[in-house]
Amino acid sequence: MTYTISQVEELTGLKPHILRYWEEVIPGFSPKKELSGRRIYSQRDLELIFRLKYLITKRKFSAQRAGQQVLHEAQFVSENADIIQQIYECREELVNVLLELRAKHVEL
Repeated sequence: MTYTISQVEELTGLKPHILRYWEEVIPGFSPKKELSGRRIYSQRDLELIFRLKYLITKRKFSAQRAGQQVLHEAQFVSENADIIQQIYECREELVNVLLELRAKHVEL
């Protein structure tokens, strides 16, 4: 599943200019772009955005420090890849259900 920047904004509450800024200052955070230049976010990108948002807003990390923390956590992730993959798959399903419910609510 991929997400547009407007869907990511809806899901995370983060404005597009914040996401674009994070692309500049956080290593490893760079969503794919279509030929037209439109950003396409993967499920992994969405998980990273939620983690960065938590570190920056709740833990009061700078964007650069949050990026360093995420890199540190990546080592743990690689050691527990199977379990974490199962969690990602469950979260992806939940996000899809949320988007479907919101779309149906708008139609009503």
